[in-house]
Amino acid sequence: MTDKSAVAESDDHMIAKGVDDEPIEANRRLYEGRSLVFVSAFAALYALFHMAALNGVSIFEWTGIRIPLLPSFPMETWNFRIAHVAGALGLGFILYAGRLDFPDKDAETRTLGYVAYALLVPALFSLGTALSFGVEINNGVNWNGMDARIRFNETYLFGLPLIVATMGAIVLSWFHKRERSGFAAPDIVLAVCGVSVATYLIIIYGTLMRNSTGTPFAPIGISIAAVAGTALIMELTRRVAGMALIVISAIFLVYVFVGDMLPGFLNSPAITWQRFFSQVYTDAGILGPTTAVSSTYIILFIIFAAFLQASRVGEYFVNFAFAAAGRARGGPAKVAIFASGLMGMINGTSAGNVVSTGSLTIPLMKQVGYHRKTAGAVEAAASTGGQIMPPIMGAGAFIMAEITGIPYTDITLAALIPAVLYFVSVYFMVDMEAAKLGMRGMRADELPKFARLARQVYLFLPIIILIYALFMGYSVIRAGTLATMAAAVVSWLTPYRMGIRSIAKAFELAGTMSVQIIAVCACAGIIVGVISLTGVGARFSSLLLGLAEASQLLALFFAMCIAILLGMGMPTTAAYAVAASVVAPGLVELGIPLLTAHFFVFYYAVLSAITPPVALASYAAAGISGANPMETSVTSFKFGIAAFIVPFMFFYNSALLMDGTTLEIARAAATAIVGVFLLSSGVQGWFLGGFAAWFLRVGLILAALLMIEGGIWTDLTGIAVGAAVFAIQRIFHPKPGASIPVRGVD
Repeated sequence: MTDKSAVAESDDHMIAKGVDDEPIEANRRLYEGRSLVFVSAFAALYALFHMAALNGVSIFEWTGIRIPLLPSFPMETWNFRIAHVAGALGLGFILYAGRLDFPDKDAETRTLGYVAYALLVPALFSLGTALSFGVEINNGVNWNGMDARIRFNETYLFGLPLIVATMGAIVLSWFHKRERSGFAAPDIVLAVCGVSVATYLIIIYGTLMRNSTGTPFAPIGISIAAVAGTALIMELTRRVAGMALIVISAIFLVYVFVGDMLPGFLNSPAITWQRFFSQVYTDAGILGPTTAVSSTYIILFIIFAAFLQASRVGEYFVNFAFAAAGRARGGPAKVAIFASGLMGMINGTSAGNVVSTGSLTIPLMKQVGYHRKTAGAVEAAASTGGQIMPPIMGAGAFIMAEITGIPYTDITLAALIPAVLYFVSVYFMVDMEAAKLGMRGMRADELPKFARLARQVYLFLPIIILIYALFMGYSVIRAGTLATMAAAVVSWLTPYRMGIRSIAKAFELAGTMSVQIIAVCACAGIIVGVISLTGVGARFSSLLLGLAEASQLLALFFAMCIAILLGMGMPTTAAYAVAASVVAPGLVELGIPLLTAHFFVFYYAVLSAITPPVALASYAAAGISGANPMETSVTSFKFGIAAFIVPFMFFYNSALLMDGTTLEIARAAATAIVGVFLLSSGVQGWFLGGFAAWFLRVGLILAALLMIEGGIWTDLTGIAVGAAVFAIQRIFHPKPGASIPVRGVD
């Protein structure tokens, strides 16, 4: 049997096709010919570099050949993170244009292109100067920031050319027009500037100068390189993630220099630009927890996801979900819940997950009778839930482990019941919506054959190996590497066998996919740096303590609002990183356990993706469904409303985070699921097979809220109220618009 016939036979019963295809953004360049070969090789080598570095492999040591100018692995931590950001900048500027429109070749702005190429001269000059500094340092020159000659050279021979080239190329990229398949001159300049920043910082941080950051002894070049690096990071983030994170970052940067003039808890000490920028490109900011995670765990699992895509395992996940749940009422909506949960935990962004699975599930939901805004809302809510689904949690688990120091396995275990509660709540909402509308499921002939898919259950093996390795005590890096290798091996049991070319393509895909999340993490690092260097986080903690004196519930509600507000318009990873720096320390100060505080913040940072008015996942879904974006975001908020209660549940009952005896955990999970069901029934107005009158809906919501605290008496009271609602419904059969029934009164 030929490969083509094998593929055809394998696909003839599949409904989900193209799920693993890479989405092409509106400003993404599509290279051809030699340009495509160069960019593809760059992306593949960038991802391969991380795989090699993370696993401590030096290809030069395999042959016994040592090349002095090339690094051996594992690299020094700071140098690795600097190279990680610089590679993403270079690849990102080449891949993503500064504007959305691509003209015909005849309409290109050639004059601006020539100006941009002129800026290549100062960019290369600054790079050459940085390399010359390295030669001087190797020759024993004491690189002291107080030395007049050194300050002159760093300011005028390195810093000034770098700033001119960086700022000039950024502005030119906003106006310069270039065909989609061609390299744009301003972007080449920006890539060189990124290399220049990294070269200087690696050379300088290789000396004792890293201990002088934030002091008068710090070389002025560090501050100038950080200004250029910050501008480059923000410009790339604008291109790949939009303006929301840029606006927030800009507000925080302005706050650094005006904080001393603000009143109350916003007041901060006066900070000079040299002091701030000499520290922001260290582990106190850009090279801190967010980049630490993106350079290790996130990039590794992006490679894993790319291998799954290359072997078409993602399509299998979605088809398996269709086969398992497609025949239930409102089938495509329930498929969206399962499929988006599986894909979303690996994907890393709620909006990205919507695009990959929603292109299939949303049209099918509309086909079986869901309104287009409802179809988009269901997909948005389900895709958002993937970010809290263990074991990967869209990379959130890794950042939480990095920030808190809590073992990764403890975090994934604690996330299990909250994730179940989230998906159960969305499932209840979807099922009740389908019941109210009298929907059917999909016919058997419209679905993949479950028996055939069951025979391919071995395709889940990479995920199983990942989970098993993690809980057997392997490091996250080793477990992720084994799972990636397993994905390549498993592909040989399918028509999509991964050979050398397919593996290279997977690494290329990983390099391309990583640019957005790396840029976002680096940009979030700017905000984290502002928070840590100005002390605003500590003052926010004091504010929460003051609120808690009046009411702890009020303090939690305020923390919830801030976490959602900070997360609006931002990818999940960045949203949590920022909220964890501002809100979580205050919750810990209230006496809330560290893990509970961070889960509380993480949950609401994730839910910001479906919270109006800025709901990224909902807007992405609306683009596919054709519905009004604001209506879709409001509906997705409604579908996820029960999930907004879950963090308060595990605050009042830590057993939901696996903290307690087996009996306590089991009782907490059971009563929480009942509470979520009652809340969903109250919101939807559908209870145990029939419409519920308004006063019964109020009773259901009251019963659900009583079960939030997790105490035995409140649980029993909530169950009693729910039973009373059920009895009234069955005995009196009140209509949805009816008033409270009274015997003997018509």
